[in-house]
Parts: sequence; structure tokens; C-alpha cells
Amino acid sequence: MKPTFFLILAGPMLVAAKATVNDVISQLESSNAPILQYPTQLTQNIVPKPIHSHNDYWRDVPLLTALSFGVASVEADVSLINGTLFIGHEIQALTPNRTFDSVYIQPLLKVLNAQNPKDEFTVNLTSHNGPFDTAGDIPLQLLVDIKTDGAEALPFILQALEPLRSAGFLTTFANGTLTTSAVTVVGTGNSPLDLVKALEPRDYFFDAPLTQLTDPSLNTTWDPTLSPLASTDYEVAVGWSGINNISDAQLANITQFVGDAHARGIAARFWDTPGWPIYARDNVWRVLLENGADWLNADDLEAAANF
Repeated sequence: MKPTFFLILAGPMLVAAKATVNDVISQLESSNAPILQYPTQLTQNIVPKPIHSHNDYWRDVPLLTALSFGVASVEADVSLINGTLFIGHEIQALTPNRTFDSVYIQPLLKVLNAQNPKDEFTVNLTSHNGPFDTAGDIPLQLLVDIKTDGAEALPFILQALEPLRSAGFLTTFANGTLTTSAVTVVGTGNSPLDLVKALEPRDYFFDAPLTQLTDPSLNTTWDPTLSPLASTDYEVAVGWSGINNISDAQLANITQFVGDAHARGIAARFWDTPGWPIYARDNVWRVLLENGADWLNADDLEAAANF
């Protein structure tokens, strides 16, 4: 590129001055120069963070808002009604246009296709990038919270995941091997444990009960091939408001449950953490992170991303 010059007035004569680096940047950006473009820049400069977007479908733009903050886990509440999976927290919130496919599957497919272009450079690749340009090896965690009958809904959910599955985008356990891909789907809510355990291959996993990982009565071997995530209600399991000092017993509960999960290679998440007062919320977030919780459960994504 040839140097750019500007004429500036200096006394009675004109003097040529070279453009500054900021001038050149502005020129390149305004000209939409090809050297500034590359296939996976949809999420350019976004750093992924271990934040879970609680009730993600309540956001003005589900999924994409979370991705814009680097949030690496989102939650979709689904209800099966007359053969269709609708998105919403309760029946009164459902609309014909907001389905699991329209709100999550198709937008996610577009994002992942952008991050995994098919061209002469990628023709021999067998792995797939997740949604984040800065860290393609980090998958998106998609929690599917079944609000209606789990056994009835599961086959419809598995079918809804087919576009992601056929593209190779789903983390899968098959033939004794766990293969991480662009999206790890974890069932929660009314997801049926026995049916999830029976899946072979398995690309729909189970959100394990964080406080019961050592409970023999569940007759389940908890590990990442079944449950990459274990969660529990923070209020029930810990109960610290974040306002006064945390008690030894409350802190011990956090470390015990997190330790139980980590001993099995499973990530730990506490949901229903306090949201207000803000300083109390931040105190709880800080203590959880300092004591090994893997996911920060958040409603205010901007606050969590800047935490």
C-alpha cells in the first residue's frame, strides 16, 4: 500500500504530512478491505467465559446475546405440545414462533457453520470448532430443561438435534470413547435418567445431582460419559445470602460438593444463587469461584462477564 499524505497549512506554505496509523486503520475499515476479513470472525475478539446463561430464552435475542458476552453455556426450557417443542418457562409464555428449532437449533447451526467453513483449507479437517473464534476448542454447553414429561419429550429432542448431529457438531459418547465437539447437550429438568443412560451412541447427557453423587441408592456411576455437569439448588445446598460472613458449615458444603464432582471429572454448578443486593450476589459469585465451582450461574450476563 502506498503512503497516504495530507496537506497541512504551516504559515505561508503547505506541508505534506504522512497519515497516522489510526488514519490508515480508518481507511482500511471504511474500504472494507479483504485483508481485514476471514471466515470465522463472527465471534472475533470474544473471550469465552465459564458463565451459564440462566433462562437464556428470556433475553431479547437468545443465544446470540450470550455468545456476544463470551458466555459458554445457555439454558433452553422446552415443552412438548402436540408433537412440537416450544421454548418458554411456563405454558403461559409459549408462542407458535418460539420453538426449540427456531430459537436454538437453527441459529446455532448458522453460527457453527460460520466457524467451520468448508473450503480448500479445511477439506481434510475432522474436528469442529465451537462458537468462539478465540478458542475454537471450547464447546458451547446447551442445557435442555424439559418442562413436560421427559420420557415423551426425549425422542423429539433427539430428533430436533439431528441437524447438529449430522454436521458432526455434537459431543458424543460411542464405543467407549467420549469425543468432544462444538456443542455438548446436557438434559436437565424432567430429563429421564434411565433413558439417557440407555442411549448408544449418546449425544444427550444428563445433569447429575451435585449433592447426591455419592448416594448409592441412585445406582448410577457418575462420570463425564454420562454427566459432564452436576448441578444443585444453591439455596438448599448452601444457603448463604452473601450479606454476612459465610459460616464454616456453608463453606464446607461448597467444597464437599465441588470436590465430589471433580473427583469424578465432572463440572459443578450451583443455580438459584442470590441476585440482589448486588454486593451480596458478587460475594456469592466470588466465594463459589474461589472454591472451585466451574460455572457461574447468571441472569445478568454483562455483570458476570465483567466480574
